[in-house]
Amino acid sequence: MTPEQKLAELGITLEAPGAPGGNYVPFVITGNLLFLAGKGWPVRDASVKPVPKVGREVSVEEAYKDARTVGIGLLGVMKHALGDLSRVTRVVKVLGMVNAVPDFSDQPKVINGCSDLFVEVFGEKGSHARSAVGMGSLPRGFSVEIEAIVEFK
Repeated sequence: MTPEQKLAELGITLEAPGAPGGNYVPFVITGNLLFLAGKGWPVRDASVKPVPKVGREVSVEEAYKDARTVGIGLLGVMKHALGDLSRVTRVVKVLGMVNAVPDFSDQPKVINGCSDLFVEVFGEKGSHARSAVGMGSLPRGFSVEIEAIVEFK
């Protein structure tokens, strides 16, 4: 089954990436590596205090869903960059950042939302090295921001 067929089976529709929120590009290709800029979710009004944090207003389960949503966005960037997700030979590395209270320690459970999605879509090729870390804040009130490195043919 191709990645696109798997996405259809999961009921997931990919969207083209939106314009960057700063002075950067959504992806860079060098050699056979695709570097994906960090994507975050959900966009909240960061001026509202306190900004919702994982481990306080946002549960691990909600943040897991946020990470899955970010993963879908990253898949959209991959498709836009490569034209066909079947070109992916390996998801190499994922860096997941969680906007959490200082004593929160379940970052890996949160970022599994993205990691599980990549394995669902790509099978063994979606299994990757990963870092999952806590942050004191993230842009635009995101609960989760994730970036990835992908190998392709």
